[in-house]
Amino acid sequence: MVSRRRSLQFAGTAVAAALAGCSGDVLGNDSSRTEYTLQVYRIATEPVPWALYEPPENELFGDPARAAIDAVVPTGRHVTRGYTPISEGAYVEHDGQYYRIDQFVSGRAVRERPLVRVDTLDGAPDDAVLLDSLEQPSARPVKILHTYAVSDGASSSASLLRGDAYVMARPAERESRLVDELDGRAVRMAADGELAYRVHVERGRVTLTEHTTFATVVADDREAFREVVLGSAVDTDLGAIDLSEDARTLLDRAIQREAYRETGEPSDAFETLLRRLGFSADESETGRILWDGQSLYRASFYVNRTD
Repeated sequence: MVSRRRSLQFAGTAVAAALAGCSGDVLGNDSSRTEYTLQVYRIATEPVPWALYEPPENELFGDPARAAIDAVVPTGRHVTRGYTPISEGAYVEHDGQYYRIDQFVSGRAVRERPLVRVDTLDGAPDDAVLLDSLEQPSARPVKILHTYAVSDGASSSASLLRGDAYVMARPAERESRLVDELDGRAVRMAADGELAYRVHVERGRVTLTEHTTFATVVADDREAFREVVLGSAVDTDLGAIDLSEDARTLLDRAIQREAYRETGEPSDAFETLLRRLGFSADESETGRILWDGQSLYRASFYVNRTD
């Protein structure tokens, strides 16, 4: 499946730590100046297998994805409520044909679902269940509620909740140990710690967004699909851009060493290279896909301002 790139702004020691151990060139010796790092990693698989989506081997996310693919390929519709079974834009193969999976919101539905809440305990009782002993469908809601609790509702996990409750929408969640056995029980977050939560499970009627998944044929054979991948996933075709000899040398160095760095004002050759690859010299960005006619590469650019 084609990954969507993200733009990230980094500053200070956070990026320095993230880039620790990176090989590359360092120009300049003023530690207070801005550091620019271009990372380029070769993708070790061919474009077709790299682009094809394989559901994970777990019941929480993998089973709904497989059910959706089986329902919509080669033709059909699959409806889920409260969750999307597969990422939009995923590519799958069936009987030699290649499909793109897409979704749309087809309405809302009121359904009864288990709602999970937690209360923080002063200490972990002796009979507390260890979080690590729980399977993913039970452990994940507790982790989400924990993040919500320790951040006073300010974390990104709040978007996964309905108020202060986690809605058990996925099939594996509704059949999990958390719903069946752990209502009223305490869950210890770590074996060597006292942080624990009392779990409360109740059933309630909630309004869930309805998602309809469908598939569209995009190619009738492997070679045609390869062109689809290159056309849809590649951000920069290295064979189609005009680079000076100096900029080309920097790119070759970044590919060979998997990283190239400069500090202070970036050189003209580096700025040219960044611009041709689609990066801005003022902003960090990850996950751009490059193609040189033989291999795919994942390129990222980091701006680390230390002053």
